[in-house]
Amino acid sequence: MASTVRTIGYEGATLSGFLSALRRARVSLIVDIRAVAVSRRKGFSKNALASALREIGIDYMHLRGLGDPKAGREAARAGRMSEFRAIYANHLRSEAAQAALAEAIQISTRKSICLLCYEAESSGCHRTIVAASIARKTGLVIQHLSPDASSHVGSTFTAAA
Repeated sequence: MASTVRTIGYEGATLSGFLSALRRARVSLIVDIRAVAVSRRKGFSKNALASALREIGIDYMHLRGLGDPKAGREAARAGRMSEFRAIYANHLRSEAAQAALAEAIQISTRKSICLLCYEAESSGCHRTIVAASIARKTGLVIQHLSPDASSHVGSTFTAAA
């Protein structure tokens, strides 16, 4: 049974540093929660990433329903964080997001999952909101991983009920 839900962003990361962080944390499944699972960064688009993960024994799942809507991404990029959080909170109440969240919750109790999105800083990313929702429902501890091989594994905290 899992005790931790992890998150990671690949902004500024190399693929090798990203994969190393996942191996160090013993992640068994990446749950990609990007609305659009493509990237200009080599190796981080859906198919290429799934293939690289498979090579090191990590499974891949894309839960698009948990992706941040375009308006939320635009608000976050512009630094309008309260607007971003309001947009994402509204999205998270949608039927598609609730179904994807239920799936993530169910899987998180059986596997060592890591929620994936782009942003390096977890506090400005919707993956922290999703992780907190999972933690509240399951009692799991949240750990934010850093893909920088020179840093520690990441920060750990328990979500408030």
